[in-house]
Amino acid sequence: MNKSQLSDRIRKLLVSQKLAVLATQKDEQPYNCLVAIAGTVDLKDLLFSTSRSTRKYNELKANPRVSILIDNRSNMESDFERAVAVTAIGRATEARGVDRDNLAKIYLKKHPNLVNFVDSPDNALIRIVIKKYVISSFKDVWELYPD
Repeated sequence: MNKSQLSDRIRKLLVSQKLAVLATQKDEQPYNCLVAIAGTVDLKDLLFSTSRSTRKYNELKANPRVSILIDNRSNMESDFERAVAVTAIGRATEARGVDRDNLAKIYLKKHPNLVNFVDSPDNALIRIVIKKYVISSFKDVWELYPD
């Protein structure tokens, strides 16, 4: 699969899926949680919002290296042939200022029901700058590095 095909596959998955599994780590202990995600069109960033009082937020502050898993499985036998999983690997930072405002528009376009959550002063909008995507099906694995 070429770069354009891989990019299209990732974009389609990001459009179709609202939730993903975020993996963080602190003190050599991994932690996974569900987050509502959105991605930028250029695939360079993934976004989610969280309260600053959560474990994930505190772990991101201690260690910004993260991975996030997005998949389209349906828990059916057909998944062995059709399911696709994408692991995005990158660094998480809290978006601030004008950058935050612009990214919040992208995020809220996908999750308009979360406007009060995103706008709460207790919550952060997190931007994951993607270093690499690993795209896998049951039989194949590809890598994509955003430009």
